[in-house]
Order: sequence, then structure tokens, then C-alpha cells
Amino acid sequence: MGNDVALFSGDGPYAKYQQALSAGEFRIQKCTSCGKHVYYPRVLCNHCGSPQLVWVKASGKGIIYSTSIVRQKPEHGSDYNVTLVDLEEGPRMMTRIIDIAPEEIRIGMPVEGVVGDVEGQPAVVFRVTDGGRN
Repeated sequence: MGNDVALFSGDGPYAKYQQALSAGEFRIQKCTSCGKHVYYPRVLCNHCGSPQLVWVKASGKGIIYSTSIVRQKPEHGSDYNVTLVDLEEGPRMMTRIIDIAPEEIRIGMPVEGVVGDVEGQPAVVFRVTDGGRN
């Protein structure tokens, strides 16, 4: 075990992801060993186990896989959605869809991600693209 080498130094993957969000960029990781994209930020590729992950700009395009409505009492705020989006690059991420009533969101709708604000923190949120509205 004396030959162990740290997989990274400095900020961890989640901190680097948050730094990109703070700069207004939506970035995900790509494994240079197997070529697959990775999301949630991590140290090892969840497909092949390689530590050879690089940061790339995400296309932001995706399709709604699943959605749920979180109902709240009016004094606690308005209802909102929690949605799973399949990214064009392959990974699935949990997010929110904005600028549409939660009841109007449908599985299969095309969406596009932007860096927005969720509870005072930068986060990737999605909007339904023109092709997804009836």
C-alpha cells in the first residue's frame, strides 16, 4: 500500500462542480477511459471505475424521465416539481422544471438546462423547449 497515489489533489469533484455553477456554467464529467459521461460529480467513473475523469460543458439538452409534484400549504410557498431528466449525454439527473405549472409537466417533454437559483444556491434547472409545449 506504500505506492498509493491520491486520485486528486485540491478541491474535490463536488466543489469543482459548484465552482462551475457559480460561474454560470453547467459542466459534467466525461471518462477518458470508456468515453461515457458521468453525473453526479465523483472521483471514479461509475461505468468502468477509472479515475480518468475530465470536465466538459454539458449540452443542456434532455428529456423528462419522471416528475413529482411537491404540494405545500400556501403559507409555506407554492407547489413545485422534482423531476428526473435524462441528459443528451446519457446521465440522469434530479432537477426542477421552471416557467411551467407543475401539473403541465409531462414525461417525454424535451427540456434545456440553465444555471438558475434554487433556495439561494446556484443549480441546474430546466425549461421545456418550444417543441415540448402543446
